[in-house]
Amino acid sequence: MEPAAVTPDLSSDMTAVAVQTARKELDQLWSRGTEFLGTEYAILAGAMSWVSERNLVAAISNAGGFGVIACGAMTPELLEKEIAGTQSLTSKPFGVNLITMHPQLDDLVQVCLRAGVGHIVLAGGIPPSAAIRAAKDGGARVVAFSPALVLAKRLIRMGVDALVIEGAEAGGHVGPVSLTVLAQEILPHVTDVPVFVAGGIARGDAIVGFLEQGASGAQLGTRFAAAAESIAHPRFKEAFVRAAARDAMTSVQLDPRFPVIPVRGLVNEGSRSFLVHQAETLRRFQSEELTKEEAQLEIEHFWAGALRRAVIDGDVENGSVMAGQSVGMVKSIQPVKDIIEELVGQAVGALVKRGARRGE
Repeated sequence: MEPAAVTPDLSSDMTAVAVQTARKELDQLWSRGTEFLGTEYAILAGAMSWVSERNLVAAISNAGGFGVIACGAMTPELLEKEIAGTQSLTSKPFGVNLITMHPQLDDLVQVCLRAGVGHIVLAGGIPPSAAIRAAKDGGARVVAFSPALVLAKRLIRMGVDALVIEGAEAGGHVGPVSLTVLAQEILPHVTDVPVFVAGGIARGDAIVGFLEQGASGAQLGTRFAAAAESIAHPRFKEAFVRAAARDAMTSVQLDPRFPVIPVRGLVNEGSRSFLVHQAETLRRFQSEELTKEEAQLEIEHFWAGALRRAVIDGDVENGSVMAGQSVGMVKSIQPVKDIIEELVGQAVGALVKRGARRGE
């Protein structure tokens, strides 16, 4: 396949020959990822609830990346319709992200297999061995998330076909370790399967850096959430454009007796109210108005429906505006095709400049 025409982020004195050479180098750097995904570019889309539906997923795949449906809490019937809807919009490969804690996980895997989905992403915890086996026996490739080297090795032994290592810079539910550290911990030691990096990535030159460390590709979410094809409310996208990296903070836990799952999103009235709510719930617990179990539920239920309120209804003050720290590099609402071309152009540009420094 001839490389697509991409306008790289280059100065005028960089020749067409240098660009062509750099593009071939990029194709080689992420060849393991493109081969695994079946795509032109090893750019994997993060699965974002309420955002990663048929329109955005198909747009990403049609532009040469790899879109991923976020199943979330969908029933098997709803997922079947979403897959069919996506297939009506693209003939290119795409995947489905399934939450391992879903009570109908086995049924959801079968829905994917019957629909011919080639890649199943298992997220939200260590995937059950039975789900991995079922997916692989049905002909699908399995992708899982690993926040540590020891787990990466365990997942490979369990049979997963690829890994995503996601740093704390990402949006939504996150772990405690940055991608910079995870890459150093995992990439030199995991060569059995392709490894995709995620968290805080918004530029193509950053992708090149991780590819050179051994990554097979990159997963991005925040930039695609604000894409023109995203069904997110205009106010949700505008909040991304206005935000700086420091505005994307993880949720705060006031008392270790009442755990709060770390979720990164834009600070707003909702996040400030959550602190007040926690403090009031703790007061009620300490005064014995609530049992410990009741207090924990009070805290956990605060954000119920909050993501939908932000994404679909546009309530960016009280809803949960999940965003990664790369939100500071979202400068405008762009079509997916332009985002991907920009990323590839920046990657090619970085390689051209490196070649120029070496006198190539």
